[in-house]
Amino acid sequence: MNMKKNIIITLLSGLIIGFLFTSCTKDFEEINTNKRVLAELDKSTIGNVYAYCQYNGLMNGWAFQTSQNLFADLYAQYYSNIQTKFPSDRYILVGGWLDGAWNSFYSHAASNLKVIMDQTDPSQGVEGMEAQNALLKIWKVFMYQRITDYWGPIPYSEVGNGESSVPYDSQESIYDNFFVLLDDALGVLNQHHGENAFGQHDQIYGGDIDSWIRFGNTLRLRVAMRISYVDPGKAKTEAEKAVAGGVIESNDQNAIFHTTANSWNALNIMLPWNEFRMSAAMESVLKGYDDPRLPGYFSPTVNSVNDGTPEYRGLRNGYDIAELSAADLHYDNLSRMGPRWTDPAAKDYNPIEVILASEAYFLRAEGALNSWSMGGTAEELYNKGIEMALSFWGADAATITAYQQSMNTPVATHDAPTPMTDIPVKFDTDPAVQLEQILTQKWLALYPDGWEAWSEARRTDLPKLYPRLHSDNPDVGPDEMIRRIDFTDVEYNTNAAAVEAAKQYLNGPDNAATRLWWNVVPPKK
Repeated sequence: MNMKKNIIITLLSGLIIGFLFTSCTKDFEEINTNKRVLAELDKSTIGNVYAYCQYNGLMNGWAFQTSQNLFADLYAQYYSNIQTKFPSDRYILVGGWLDGAWNSFYSHAASNLKVIMDQTDPSQGVEGMEAQNALLKIWKVFMYQRITDYWGPIPYSEVGNGESSVPYDSQESIYDNFFVLLDDALGVLNQHHGENAFGQHDQIYGGDIDSWIRFGNTLRLRVAMRISYVDPGKAKTEAEKAVAGGVIESNDQNAIFHTTANSWNALNIMLPWNEFRMSAAMESVLKGYDDPRLPGYFSPTVNSVNDGTPEYRGLRNGYDIAELSAADLHYDNLSRMGPRWTDPAAKDYNPIEVILASEAYFLRAEGALNSWSMGGTAEELYNKGIEMALSFWGADAATITAYQQSMNTPVATHDAPTPMTDIPVKFDTDPAVQLEQILTQKWLALYPDGWEAWSEARRTDLPKLYPRLHSDNPDVGPDEMIRRIDFTDVEYNTNAAAVEAAKQYLNGPDNAATRLWWNVVPPKK
């Protein structure tokens, strides 16, 4: 197996280990956040811990591969696996990998966030750090949404309780609290326009509070849309509140994490390992639409470049071991990621997209289809989303206009005899087609954020991704969407009573076929 030995971090369970920055994004000092309370962290130290939580809440450090790349990225069909020893593309939930992902989140991001939220909490008599505490609340929503959207019920309200067992919260109660936290945080930040919190320790906006207000509102819009089928009334209220408060509207307002030598982009490190390639779904859509992002998203196959006829080729998801060993599936015949990710040294300066203007517009376009007040029609917002998505990747105005008006449709590939779907880019008159167009373009624009893309694919059953060739999971067929990640082995072994109690919050057994609370069957348009 080519996966590096330290990719799965072995940590103490029970949410007891944290790491403290002694300077921004370097020199970690181990601390026990549940056994003792940190004594009087100063503002600089709190900023260092915030930077660490920010990175690990987004990238999950060395556990990025075992938390995102081997699961959500494959389930969103951004990539297909080519490593014969990796079964997750066939829906096998490898327990050791997921134990590492779980422990990495709770031991690195969650435990430290709890400490610094307490240390900046105005209700505990802390003065002068109201804005910092508000930013922490927003980031808590961002990073915990990702975790609950994997597992459903998770430890949330009692993380850091100092006990040997940490109870789970229902996903519905967690989402309810997300809106409370965002209300509290944005209420504070709106009293601090033009100010700064955390400065250089904030690797997304440099501490600019006005930017974080836009981020918080855009995050509220994302969270609201996630519950749009299970609780449409609340979703409408929260989404309209988000747009009224001011969301990200241009690429210069995008939330971009700026990497460093100590907080790097893991994809640059992983690409030379030759474990995944472009999916057939991405090939079908990007080629069919003559999408100008194709040479940015992916690279021509090595063999086609050597032959002087550059070509992009993807692979169906779910190949079995024998099929992956076939000569024509050799990795030199398939496209890896684009130039941004091919140089391992670029890990230190290749930024990571967090939330972009394009996503905000596609969320608003879907809301407009629902007759929500989103500041424009569905068609206007859809086309604006395309404009933001393509211009972010360097397309000029003429190229963007041509793409928006294109009647091109996805194509069959060398590996898929039929196109992924038959919809064009140009906005249709049929609401059902319009929704598929919005969700397909959002899927393209979210790349390479498979974490968010898989959540939205589960919520909407869009885009219409290819069935897998094989599933080795008895609970999920190859033509079905995997719905969640099982509770982890480490939790069954160390927090068993809490896990058993958490099963009452599931809509079925603890397996990959059980839908999350928000993942109800979408209504027909």
